[in-house]
Amino acid sequence: MGGEASENPARLPRLQLDELLDELQARLDAARGTRDRVHSLLEAVLSVGRELELRQVLQHIVESAVVLVDAEYGALGVIGDDEWLVQFLPVGVTDEQVRRIGRLPSGHGLLGELIRNPVPLRLAEISEHPSSYGFPAGHPPMHSFLGVPIRVRDQVFGNLYLTEKRGGEEFDGEDEAVLSTLAVAAGVAIDNARLYEESRLRERWLAVSGEVTSGLLSGIERPQVLGLIVDRAREITGADLAVIAVPVAGSSELRVEVAVGMDADEHRGLVLPTEGSFVGAAFRAAEPVTSTDVQQDPQITAGPPRWSGLGPAVAVSMGTAAGGVRGVLMLARAAGSPLFTARESGPLLGFAGQAALAMEVAERRREAERLALLEDHDRIARDLHDLAIQRLFATGMTLQSTQRFIEHPQVAERVQEAVDDLDVTVKIIRSTIFGLRANDSGPTARGLRVRIAEAVERAAHALGFAPALRTEGLLDTRVPPDVADAVLAVLGEALSNVARHARASAAEVALSVGTELVLTVTDDGVGIPARGRRSGLLNLAERARQLKGELRVGTRPQGGTELVWRVPLGSS
Repeated sequence: MGGEASENPARLPRLQLDELLDELQARLDAARGTRDRVHSLLEAVLSVGRELELRQVLQHIVESAVVLVDAEYGALGVIGDDEWLVQFLPVGVTDEQVRRIGRLPSGHGLLGELIRNPVPLRLAEISEHPSSYGFPAGHPPMHSFLGVPIRVRDQVFGNLYLTEKRGGEEFDGEDEAVLSTLAVAAGVAIDNARLYEESRLRERWLAVSGEVTSGLLSGIERPQVLGLIVDRAREITGADLAVIAVPVAGSSELRVEVAVGMDADEHRGLVLPTEGSFVGAAFRAAEPVTSTDVQQDPQITAGPPRWSGLGPAVAVSMGTAAGGVRGVLMLARAAGSPLFTARESGPLLGFAGQAALAMEVAERRREAERLALLEDHDRIARDLHDLAIQRLFATGMTLQSTQRFIEHPQVAERVQEAVDDLDVTVKIIRSTIFGLRANDSGPTARGLRVRIAEAVERAAHALGFAPALRTEGLLDTRVPPDVADAVLAVLGEALSNVARHARASAAEVALSVGTELVLTVTDDGVGIPARGRRSGLLNLAERARQLKGELRVGTRPQGGTELVWRVPLGSS
């Protein structure tokens, strides 16, 4: 017993020493862990500050947060002007999980709690919070939660959400402190990225403005200028569709003149009311008009559903310095895309004003060109009247006066034919003078002679050669508008048939106007096949029948096809 008692005093100091050494080791490990964590935090702060692209900054922030607090899942939600999440960047979930979950969160439930009360929130069990109402199907299970707000210049930009601390542990006060510190650094990095993004955006708008101005000065036509405007606006804002709608003369409607992007062909030519449409609201407003979902926008109260497949949209009126509105520029993104921010829609108003200026300059240029053309027509008409007609008339008078001295009957007959030809020539020149002096009030009021020539010129590309053209008579004064439109349609169909079926190397178009209008189209091709389709010819025959005329199509003796389309014009 005495021996056992003598051994205890020697062992006690050794046990105490082991405990002290273990405690010291634990504290050293804790200090080392704290040091490593501080280093990791500093490295994360520095790394998020190196990026300049906003999207990369946001992604880097949430990835750093997951590592710092040892979470399995993380996300960064960006809050929009309407207090809902407009962006949600998850980390830790696979693409397949995202697909199964479906639509990303917009700020309901527990995530909305941080939006309503932007202070750090730490939970041991998500399901026990009053604002939690479960997860959608396909969502991975989550229990522990830590969320902190990110502020940019005292404004809440968004929130960091971390869930499922590894090892089944809860997030502690140190995790909260580390994440809050990262959030402060994130706010600075986001602010810098936004300033950089805004400066680049301004630079791009200035470059586009310069490009449009250069185009205007170089004299490009209105459709090209408007196409350039919508192309560049769509590129800069990342829109899926860009349109320009212009007022319809004499009505309270707008017509989409230019459309580029998603389903552009379906939107081009669309007619919209100024009352009860999204572009109509922008037409009447002095500021940009935005929509979170243009398909379901409450401003659209008239007409059938439109803008299928589109979501966020912005529209601005194209106003001039004089106060007039030339139209509306509208940009839209596909459904589910990010909303248009104030930084994106702000520069659009000035850019739309430049679009209005482009339209005005193009219109003034057209008026100046038209005036110059009319002046040139007047000059040509004066020269024809004062010089050509007078000389022809004098020549005819001279020939008539010499007839009485001609004894040979055949010679006298030929002289009389020459006099008659001169009389016909004078009439043709007079009709040409009348056509030159006719007041042209727009594209649809151009003379038939010019429109026929343009139709023949357009067909040259499809044919591979330029058809010959002969016209005779008062085309611009004797042909009613409905007959003029019909003969243009017939000519287009006839030349199209030659291009598709005839395999011709030459064609000729002849149009004569007298008591009737006669259009003749001939070619040197293979002729009409015995069992070929006749739907196009039936349409031409129907047009002639509606105007009390007729169509005749046959094979020429020398080969090829001859089409004759004639309609009566009544008395002169």
